[in-house]
Amino acid sequence: MTSTLRPLGTSDLRVFPLALGGNVFGWSADAQQSFAVLDAYAAAGGNFVDTADVYSEWVEGNEGGESETIIGRWLAARGNRSNIVVATKVGAHSPLKGLSAATIKAGAEESLRRLGTDYIDLYYTHFDDESVPVEEIVTALDQLVKDGKVRAVAASNISPERLRASLDFAEAEGLARYVALQPEYNLVAREKYEGPLLDTADVAGLAAVPYYGLASGFLTGKYRPGRTVDSVRAHRGSALAETARGQAVLAALDEVAEAHGAEPATVALAWLASRPTVAAPIASARTVEQVPALVAVAGLTLTADELARLTAASETPEG
Repeated sequence: MTSTLRPLGTSDLRVFPLALGGNVFGWSADAQQSFAVLDAYAAAGGNFVDTADVYSEWVEGNEGGESETIIGRWLAARGNRSNIVVATKVGAHSPLKGLSAATIKAGAEESLRRLGTDYIDLYYTHFDDESVPVEEIVTALDQLVKDGKVRAVAASNISPERLRASLDFAEAEGLARYVALQPEYNLVAREKYEGPLLDTADVAGLAAVPYYGLASGFLTGKYRPGRTVDSVRAHRGSALAETARGQAVLAALDEVAEAHGAEPATVALAWLASRPTVAAPIASARTVEQVPALVAVAGLTLTADELARLTAASETPEG
């Protein structure tokens, strides 16, 4: 399925139009389940796996790094490192908080160790650290690229102003510049990205790789008013199902999905993949059964009328 791969911004990386989220690995999916999900994703042509050093520190008994460790063991077991674009992040893991140059360097070394590899394809700053000048952050990331430990760099959870300043400094000094941006963005949460942040990314040629592509599972259609769902993220999905916007989006998803014989999740991801700057939405799967609806986005093209119908539903007031 190499024909489905998309360029990732200005980098030489080419990625499947659905990034597999690794946040569930070591959390709601154990190692065996995680291997099965990764196998199913790769078998469908997927090549883009997203994780972070902090995953899944929030689980009692975990320390963080569990997801990277599982992915690293899978890569070693399958012998497919060169076929997979691995993205991870630095700055949110408790032992290595923030984005000082020393923290970035140490975080990269730890991630490389857990992933069992000598390079990271795409390295994100997880949350911007405004106590650190962009010059220090960009210079530290550039050094990782020069050392061959990182192929390309990116940012997540950053303001338009700091993003622009980072890009300007990198360009002025001839340093590695961000090629991608990871914002929260989906059919029921557009405000955080659309506007100055999207405009900045668009002008700079950055690729967006949105997280919460399925709004914590809500856009799969499993959350409906009055329905109880057994999930570690059920509270958020159930709350969205009670809003006017949530119900309007579900109705539009159902209508478009029926026309294509597709799952609502696939339609939601196809809408997101069609948006300006978006290269590959991120979605996670806890079980193998959840994978087909995600990877099917590669083969689903929505009509202009269908995209307009979904966009209009997403603009319904939340009340």
